[in-house]
Amino acid sequence: MKFHKLLIAMLVLSLTLGAKISVFAQDEEKPEMTEEEWQKQMDEYTAKKNELTGKLDQLTKDVDALKKTNSDKDAAVTKAEEDLYASVGSTKSGVADFRKKFEATEKTINSKNGKKEDAEKMFAEIEASKIKCLPEFYDRYKKMKANLEAWGPEVKKESGYTVVKGDCLYKIAGKKEIYNNVKMWPVLWDANEKGVVNAPPKVSKTIKNPNLIYPGQVLRVPALTKDLEKKALEKSKKYRYTRKKKMNKEEATDKKKDEKKDVKKDEKKDVKKDTKKDVKKDEKKDVKKDVKKEEPKKDEKKK
Repeated sequence: MKFHKLLIAMLVLSLTLGAKISVFAQDEEKPEMTEEEWQKQMDEYTAKKNELTGKLDQLTKDVDALKKTNSDKDAAVTKAEEDLYASVGSTKSGVADFRKKFEATEKTINSKNGKKEDAEKMFAEIEASKIKCLPEFYDRYKKMKANLEAWGPEVKKESGYTVVKGDCLYKIAGKKEIYNNVKMWPVLWDANEKGVVNAPPKVSKTIKNPNLIYPGQVLRVPALTKDLEKKALEKSKKYRYTRKKKMNKEEATDKKKDEKKDVKKDEKKDVKKDTKKDVKKDEKKDVKKDVKKEEPKKDEKKK
């Protein structure tokens, strides 16, 4: 804007100087000028000056109007940004922080730098935020997700584990060096149900019941994949539900048995009580009879 003003000022100055040079040139050609001619020429220059001044004022007004328009547009853009960030539950500073995390995660995944597990944790944080839906990030987010899926799992070799006293599949799966997750016990069961790696003499070489494993059995420990993990969780949940249902049935059956036992006990007690009562009644009756028999004898003695 200052440059425009400077340009206009230089234009006015050049016109003025040009006019003066023209006057001087005319003065050299016409050394003598009448007062009327001089006044006429001065009037012309004054008119030109006023015209240029008017144009300069108009340009200044236009510049001010453009400044105001520009300021209004900046305010509108700022408001639009705030509304956009609010739609994803954030602010300008929040989006700035997210941008740093996003760029760091993007760099890690695209370069496959470090462990995939760490990259997955970083990506999970990005995926959990609504900010990823902003136009600035969304296409890059989808590309990053595809790259993460294409990364593939770390290849681990199948290993073995020797059962010791006190072990169970649940406990073994929870060991840090195995799966570090007790819910993964179905993976061990599926891998060893039809046959373990090795077992001592007279010890079962299969695991038909997941609750029955024996010391000395060498179990297969498959490398844990996403598919195995998903199946194990489903099977664990289903088995727990079935077992709970079975236990509830057993408890109900036991309860009925206990109730029957209690009824029988009560019946026996009642029978015993009734028998005792009857015996006492009979004894009392017999005593009364004996008393009545003895009474006439006494009267006879008195006579």
